[in-house]
Amino acid sequence: MAIPTPHIEAKLGDFAPTVLMPGDPKRAEYIAKNYLTDCKLVNDVRGVKGFTGYYKGKRVSVMASGMGQPSIGIYSYELFAFYGVENIIRVGSCGSFDKDLHARDIIVAMGACTNSNFISQYNLPGTFAPIADFGLVEKAVAECKKIGVNFKVGNILSSDTFYDDANSGMQWAKMGVLGVEMEAAALYATAARLGKKALAVLTVSDSFIYPEENTTSKEREQSFNKMMEIALNIA
Repeated sequence: MAIPTPHIEAKLGDFAPTVLMPGDPKRAEYIAKNYLTDCKLVNDVRGVKGFTGYYKGKRVSVMASGMGQPSIGIYSYELFAFYGVENIIRVGSCGSFDKDLHARDIIVAMGACTNSNFISQYNLPGTFAPIADFGLVEKAVAECKKIGVNFKVGNILSSDTFYDDANSGMQWAKMGVLGVEMEAAALYATAARLGKKALAVLTVSDSFIYPEENTTSKEREQSFNKMMEIALNIA
């Protein structure tokens, strides 16, 4: 496929080797405006803004994925396959199943379970377990320790449903799954298929244990700064 792609209007070379990928386009813009210098808008198809600039002298990009595995599957595939991107770090929010994790704590997602059929496209004779790149996990853990944030490393659930009629969250929790979001499994599978690297660093925005701590949409957009700094320092 030639570039620009159906969903990205950037030119070859417009993206840095590492792209931070929040779900929310407003969070992408927030990161670009508050953390990057010499920042340039490189994509605005469908209002999904992509930016490239510099953080502590290192070239880095940020672009939103939208919500859900089909959406991040499209954007991550096009970035990996056609724009020379080597690493995508998802910086997103999640709901927590874990009693030791409170609002604004961090999950480094080593693995991503899913109830999606996304991985069925690969026609594998079994069940594929999507995992993060260990080198990126290792760096994220070091950054979490450095800044002193409360965090856990482990498995998450990437769900295709936000409003879960079966209310199945705590069934996953009994298997040690720390929390739920909607994108990481597809990102990890796409990276594996294309020989690239991926990681999800997630901030707890909602808790199934402590619902009184749940955050607002504006807080999710603009106040999850520790997660952003962890990802930028990895990049």
